[in-house]
Amino acid sequence: MDVNAVLAGDRRALARFLTAIENETASGRQTLDAVFKRTGQAHIIGVTGSPGAGKSSLVNQLVKYFRQADPSKKIAIIAVDPSSPFTGGALLGDRVRMRDLSGDEGIFIRSMATRGALGGLARTTSAMAEALDAAGFEMIFIETVGAGQSEVDIVRLAHTTIVVEAPGMGDDIQASKAGILEIADILVVNKADQPMAENAVRTLKAMLELGHPIVQSAAERLHHRALAFEAVEVTSDIHQNSEAESWQVPVLTTISTEGVGIQETAEKILEHGVALKQRGEWKKREAARLQEALHDLLIQTFLEKWQRESSSDFVQAVIRDMLNRVHSPHQALQILIKGQNK
Repeated sequence: MDVNAVLAGDRRALARFLTAIENETASGRQTLDAVFKRTGQAHIIGVTGSPGAGKSSLVNQLVKYFRQADPSKKIAIIAVDPSSPFTGGALLGDRVRMRDLSGDEGIFIRSMATRGALGGLARTTSAMAEALDAAGFEMIFIETVGAGQSEVDIVRLAHTTIVVEAPGMGDDIQASKAGILEIADILVVNKADQPMAENAVRTLKAMLELGHPIVQSAAERLHHRALAFEAVEVTSDIHQNSEAESWQVPVLTTISTEGVGIQETAEKILEHGVALKQRGEWKKREAARLQEALHDLLIQTFLEKWQRESSSDFVQAVIRDMLNRVHSPHQALQILIKGQNK
């Protein structure tokens, strides 16, 4: 694979690279290793929320706004779509809705399938974002699949997380139970011309004012899953302002199909990026993202290694012993580990 072409932003080379990453090929991994030193520059923006909230149209308008404001800015979009039950590939729904962006050479759109992964992201989404970062894209929007309550994994990947709500969908109650609002850096009530929009805004603001967990620290949000590693101490090369005010999660209203509220939302995205750097949180979020990537790779690698090396007859015998209540699952695990090391 032509590494120089990828780094130069050649669209065909980049498309082949992303396909190799999604298919988890050896060439994809090798190329990612080669370009990794060029990563860590892009502002990664996650956009999540329930199906029908208007995530795609919001991303579409935001990207158009940023490109018009600065034509030199290169922007990428990763649209995580549901998998086809027949082929396992992406259904491409988001890319169809963003068709009017396809003629802009400064925009790169990639759809990818979840392939059964939970949490609103695919397993290789993080690696794909790194590839786009290395290719020189300054902003990377990642739109999650729209699975609702399980869509909190985006906080592990994005610097800025936008949660999109729509009036009358019951999202405020549902999301508060599921924890999806807790990951928001920016809250957007889209379709603000619909009935109940003002009520949705009031509800979200009330949750913020009452000390809802939305306002928990960045460290808590980044480490919402227990990790197998100790926290990494990060020293930022950007002077940290200890007196910088903590980020106040804004509640914005948009009508994305008409472009209403897009400028204010775009400005808040930029403000949040600046605030992260002023408070030293940018590097902390990068460290947490890389830590999670390593965590996931370790699990994947050890599981695949065990599956390759373990005797199927041996495994079936252990399962039969569990079925007969000879061994508990934890005891069975120890037997399998010892059996593998013999």
